[in-house]
Amino acid sequence: MSVNMDVASATTSATGPCCARCQGPLEPGDLRCAVCGLAAPQGRAPAPQAVQVLRCTECGAAVSYSAEAQAPKCRFCGAVTRIEQPVDPIDQADWLLPFGVPPDQADQALRRWMSTLGFFRPSDLARAATVEGLRPIWWAGWLVSADAVVSWTADSNAGARLSSWAPHAGQTQLPFRNLLLSASRGLSLDEARELAPHFRLDLAVPAAHRTQQQLGPPDAVIEQFDAQRSAARKIVSERIAASAEDALTRGVIPGSTFRNVHVAVLLHALETRRLALPSYVLAYRYKGRSYRAVVHGQDASHVTGTAPIAWGKVALVVAGALALVVLVIGALVLARAA
Repeated sequence: MSVNMDVASATTSATGPCCARCQGPLEPGDLRCAVCGLAAPQGRAPAPQAVQVLRCTECGAAVSYSAEAQAPKCRFCGAVTRIEQPVDPIDQADWLLPFGVPPDQADQALRRWMSTLGFFRPSDLARAATVEGLRPIWWAGWLVSADAVVSWTADSNAGARLSSWAPHAGQTQLPFRNLLLSASRGLSLDEARELAPHFRLDLAVPAAHRTQQQLGPPDAVIEQFDAQRSAARKIVSERIAASAEDALTRGVIPGSTFRNVHVAVLLHALETRRLALPSYVLAYRYKGRSYRAVVHGQDASHVTGTAPIAWGKVALVVAGALALVVLVIGALVLARAA
């Protein structure tokens, strides 16, 4: 994943105040250390901003409130929104990634995606579905660099002797650089994981240097960061734990075959930058029911979302499988009788 040098250098710099307990770097606006959770010294956090947001009553997503926008519906799921004025400081995106896909291409990408969903989807989905809304949005994400101590236990074939497996355990330090993690409440975790690897981070622009209209459609909005940076700690730990197993089996754990790999992660450095990531959220209707899809804002070949299931095809396959089982059982019974 390529990264703009300015973004990378800002993310990996170690200047500035540190936590009194774990020496993890403190960033402007931190209420707590993002590594160990210790409260930051008083006076570091900025005064609460008088910001109003539109909060979705269903998915919890929030965007900044604009009286001109008159937006009664959530940009992500179409549910009703309500105006909210948070007390705690509101994080803002430091960097914006520009849109590279115009709205008409997003609509075409949705149709192509529908036609590639496989046998168990309706055959006429791409033709019969009606697009009810196409909403450009920048969703919230963290660009993270972290150092972690990873403790692990596993069984492997190394030293097994007469057995197939032998127990092993250990601890190692692993660096993780420029991980892109979702800070969005409007996108599901699965949707964010599908889209995140394909963003061109080298095109990131400082949010203060460009207007939104120069970077995307005029009606595009930016999702708010609901959580403080310290909330990223749990998400980062889970992401590192999920990927550490692969790293450990490529040279850390002895042996060539493995099972029962378990890891525990202790962060001892965590630096982040807040990104706004471009995507299109499309609502479409098929045979009276509504569904949602998300099109990547920079690469229209990447689409994720929900789609109807052709239950008639599922029933046909199940009936065929049951018929095959009956035939096999009948053949076995006849063979024994003979």
